[in-house]
Amino acid sequence: MKYIYIIVCAVLLFTHFSVAQKQSSKNKKGKTDVAEQKENPKKGFAVIETTLGNITIQLNDSAAPKHSANFRKLAKDGYYDSTTFHRVIPNFMIQGGDPNSKNGDRNTHGMGGPEYRIDAEIGLKHDRGVIAAARQGDQINPQRMSNGSQFYITVVPTTFLDGQYSVFGNVVEGMDVVDKIAAVPRDPRDNPIEKIMIKKVTVIE
Repeated sequence: MKYIYIIVCAVLLFTHFSVAQKQSSKNKKGKTDVAEQKENPKKGFAVIETTLGNITIQLNDSAAPKHSANFRKLAKDGYYDSTTFHRVIPNFMIQGGDPNSKNGDRNTHGMGGPEYRIDAEIGLKHDRGVIAAARQGDQINPQRMSNGSQFYITVVPTTFLDGQYSVFGNVVEGMDVVDKIAAVPRDPRDNPIEKIMIKKVTVIE
């Protein structure tokens, strides 16, 4: 009797083990490994595609949230597409973002933009390779509000502009492109003789 009991227990134990093993095998076969998705470390950056190469900008949301948000919005709306760098000065800066630069009348380049201005967010320094908002002079703009779309990128540190203009980011890739643009031949108004076009600005998602 004891012998029969032991055999029964052994059979039950073996059956349970086999079922569990099959279940485990089934689970392994049916398991789908989901790769962990890591957030792009450059999410929120912007790439300015020009006829001389690309410039990648890291926008500073903490120091200049209004300017950063506005730049991203205009980029996504295609506002900068086919505009030019209409003012370039060696050892100083390059300036772009004016919709007027799409037309052939160079006298109007540098005078356009959306029908709004952005509250000043002054604080960051003008190191080499920063992006900042252009604006009208203090005489007619004592609050130092920024133009809605025009921006400039510095080629060298320009400390004399500190405390006067809203810096809202910096170049992280493509300073060699900025240097090339700053060095092109230009007319008496500092407008490149051959157009340096901004093909588009893309925000990295």
